[in-house]
Amino acid sequence: MLVLHHAWRSSASRRVRLCLEEKGLSYESHPIDLAKMEHHAPEYLKINPNGVIPALVHDGRPLYESGTICEYIDEAFSGPPLRPDDAYARATMRNWIRHADERIGNLIIFNWVHGLAKTASQWSDAELAERLKKIPSKERQQAWIRAARKPYTEEERAEARAKLVEMLGRMEKTLQETAWLAGERYSIADIALVPFVKRIDEEIAPDAVTPAMHPRVSEWWTAIQARPAFARAKIGPFVDS
Repeated sequence: MLVLHHAWRSSASRRVRLCLEEKGLSYESHPIDLAKMEHHAPEYLKINPNGVIPALVHDGRPLYESGTICEYIDEAFSGPPLRPDDAYARATMRNWIRHADERIGNLIIFNWVHGLAKTASQWSDAELAERLKKIPSKERQQAWIRAARKPYTEEERAEARAKLVEMLGRMEKTLQETAWLAGERYSIADIALVPFVKRIDEEIAPDAVTPAMHPRVSEWWTAIQARPAFARAKIGPFVDS
């Protein structure tokens, strides 16, 4: 039995849902309310002591970190392979996952302004301090302090936006040589970039994911969205219209 603890708009959660759907696997969905900090509740910390999402529980055994979960899903279950057969291509796949993970901070800058920052800004100093006690990671504590008391500036958002667009440039160069990011077959490398390109395309820098700016990325994104698993994974808009 597979149980996924996730949030619908979480980038890492979207990766894992997409991977599960690509493999055609059934799973029990347990949405986590981040605004209510359910991922820091004692019962959830028993599953993932890092207090982040997603977490996948397979037959009672928990796994966390989206890249690890995706590779486990592909290795443990039958279905269309999501990792290259070639050792070099698999290493390339992992490099893309790592590259995306290194950009998550740039994406989070745009996440906080929607909902979470508004909620955190209304807490008193005492309420904020009490909530921080429940967060196991110092890095996450600092992120909540930042959201509650010192919103990101336009200069910081511009710098983050530039780094995310730069990532599209790296993708463009790769896709000039291969059909997919880790070779001639769709893989977890492509899955890892989906949440980023989704956010860039719909909100952060929509002009960048176009035939005029990044034609190969634009073709890749069209192909990604046409895959049946994409719709089943419910990777909808991050921001309500």
